[in-house]
Amino acid sequence: MDAGHLGRTVARLGLHQIDSVNVVARAHYLPAFSRLGPYDRALLDRAAWGPRRERRLFEYWAHEASLLPLAMHPLFRWRMARADRGEAGYGSLRLFATERRAEATALLDRIRADGPLAASDVEGGRTGWWAWSDAKRALEWLFYAGHITTLTRRRGFERVYDLTERVILPAILALPTPAERDAHIALIDHAARALGVATAGELRDYFRLSPADGGAAIAALVEEGVLRPVAVPGWPVAYLHCDARRPRRIEGRALLAPFDPLIWERDRTERLFGFHYRIEIYTPAAKRVHGYYVLPFLLGERLVARVDLKADRQASRLLVHAIHPEPDAPPETATELAAELAEMARWLELDRVVMAGADRT
Repeated sequence: MDAGHLGRTVARLGLHQIDSVNVVARAHYLPAFSRLGPYDRALLDRAAWGPRRERRLFEYWAHEASLLPLAMHPLFRWRMARADRGEAGYGSLRLFATERRAEATALLDRIRADGPLAASDVEGGRTGWWAWSDAKRALEWLFYAGHITTLTRRRGFERVYDLTERVILPAILALPTPAERDAHIALIDHAARALGVATAGELRDYFRLSPADGGAAIAALVEEGVLRPVAVPGWPVAYLHCDARRPRRIEGRALLAPFDPLIWERDRTERLFGFHYRIEIYTPAAKRVHGYYVLPFLLGERLVARVDLKADRQASRLLVHAIHPEPDAPPETATELAAELAEMARWLELDRVVMAGADRT
């Protein structure tokens, strides 16, 4: 598995969502494993946070915080411009586009003069109005508005910021900036290619477009014949990309991260697979149904089980807290899942797979 395979996978999906939870592996590593099998995670690290000449990805708010192909940078400049004008972002961030802009500009000037920094650097060196919460919000607004981007991630996954022009290749920054409407159309087109059959809400949700922006883009693509309205029993109106391929059958198996594009829209997951899925990380332990960090197991065309996993790195084991097969799971589910868990353990450089309570060593 080489960097080309990884690059094509990220390009086809359009993004890998970032999440800091590291119970099994950080979320941005998992979609490629689900599709490619074991690959060198250092390839993704270099593509995202390596030397400038080796970078192929950048961080930005797309679905949520995400890693995206550099070629998509122009498609999000409209969002950066809106954030810069105070027209996008959470309320506390928008203040830095207006009445608190001088504070953010001072921090930007500090980065320009002194080099990259993280929120903890500001917190450690200043007090008062440069308390951590204010510093972090200012940095996040500068990030959202495109003035700075992620240079690297420190131990603990803390983001280190630097000027965008010092991180992203000049050839990417020199790419033409499309009009907002054209960017929205391109993003909906990408979402449709990634999703297959999808409702308007699902197409908009992929890159978090508003009903107005996404709806106009969908209408334009329908008029051009790129999106074709299709009827699916029990679904709202749905759309299919004109270039969509329709395989006769789907084979394969994969453990899916909670933030994988295939299942992140929970209503869609239920309509596609008859699989009611909720991530229970923020649910009190006594109220959890399936576990803390539960990965659905895809076998062929169906989600057939869910597995509560933890990478116990100190003991070099992939710990299986629980397995919950679906009522109609096929007979081969246990065998296929065991093989997939063994493959995941090897990928994570863990020595063994252990059922909770079965290992007393």
